[in-house]
Amino acid sequence: MLKLALAAPILYVLAVPHGQVSQPAAVGMPTWPQWRGPAGQGTSAEAGLPSDWAPERNVLWKTPIPGRGYSSPIVWNSHLFLTTSFEGSSVPGAAPVSHTLGGEPFVHPDSEAGDRKHTLDVIALDAGTGKVLWERTAYEGTVYDARHRKGSYANTTPATDGKLVYVWFGSEGMYAYDFQGALVWKTRLGGIAAFGMGTGSSPVLYDNLVILQCDDDNGERSFIVALDKQTGKEVWRTRRAVQAGWSTPVIASAGTRDELVTSGNEFVIGYDPRTGRELWRAKGTGAWTVASPVVGRGIAVASASHAIKRAVAIRLGGSGDVTGTPQIAWERDRGTAYTPSAVAYGDYVYLLTDGGLVTCIDIRSGEVKYEGGRPPRAARVWSSLVAYNDRIFLTNEDGETHVIRAGPTFEIERTNSIGEPVYASLAPVGGRVYIRTHAHLFAIGSNASAR
Repeated sequence: MLKLALAAPILYVLAVPHGQVSQPAAVGMPTWPQWRGPAGQGTSAEAGLPSDWAPERNVLWKTPIPGRGYSSPIVWNSHLFLTTSFEGSSVPGAAPVSHTLGGEPFVHPDSEAGDRKHTLDVIALDAGTGKVLWERTAYEGTVYDARHRKGSYANTTPATDGKLVYVWFGSEGMYAYDFQGALVWKTRLGGIAAFGMGTGSSPVLYDNLVILQCDDDNGERSFIVALDKQTGKEVWRTRRAVQAGWSTPVIASAGTRDELVTSGNEFVIGYDPRTGRELWRAKGTGAWTVASPVVGRGIAVASASHAIKRAVAIRLGGSGDVTGTPQIAWERDRGTAYTPSAVAYGDYVYLLTDGGLVTCIDIRSGEVKYEGGRPPRAARVWSSLVAYNDRIFLTNEDGETHVIRAGPTFEIERTNSIGEPVYASLAPVGGRVYIRTHAHLFAIGSNASAR
């Protein structure tokens, strides 16, 4: 097994000294501390982020990442974190948990690897140089459930508060490390079945809490839970009658209160993030839900596309069951994706399909500004949309990033290629864009003359 201690970065720019000790981010210091950034929305207001790159242009460094993992990079000061997994041989007698669907035994045709030994690793890199600082094995052994053949056991993105980094491997446990790689605590929440598709929901931080959405198969054992960040002890747990999903919740401001917004098949639900008390609920996506909710102008938009396409926009601040009430701003039955998340940016929400078609909608009114915006070449999209510099960045499986002008008219300004397949989402932070491909981590900068 090739481990990261043997992997050396290809260096183009050395911007940060090796071994710099992490400190909490200074006021105004850009961070990308969790899935889809500070607010979990995939947007950045930072100026000067690069929008033009190629394998031989504006690449500051490139580090090999062995193993298999689709977690997106997170960044705090000089530290960057991600995860990977290594698949071993079959283990005699090992088998994933069984599943039922509609009361009948169910085996997803794309599930695999549930009978093998797996090693799940956490990796810290120097964000300035790409040098591997440390690598830790969080878990090694057999797994509770199978995974999708195109997925991994390192799908979920870590989160950090600048003191600890929190890593969630689903049934295989939750782990907290300090920035020097010491394990501070670990806990397991039991087996969480997901129809043999693997874990997809990432941890969300709120005050002193780490929040995990744990939706299980047909919903009989689904729950959402908050752990104490310092100890891993359970603070609250709320039962959810929602079947298996892979969506990460978001924290949204609703005027005088914060809401924890979760998306799911049966219901979209808003909770009090401090206590886990349900505040409101609405009819859900009606489908297997992977995409995270997006929030803008006081409205949360949830979407899914398998087996039906549906997007629903819900005004925050409601109470009780808001289905069919004025709290529902608008609904839509096309233009949604199965895997990647949309983005809310300014007055608009940008939906996309798995094939990369983009729809721009006024997030308040639901008015469609354009529909079916088409990249120059069709390709499958797994990476979620990212927005900054008044641009929308759409990255496909082939490693092409289409740079789309934000606003009510569809216009592609340029297409960048990194030259390798991309399944993770981009992390724009600190004057750079970090791109995880199937084999490498790239740091993109805008100052080509610095090399």
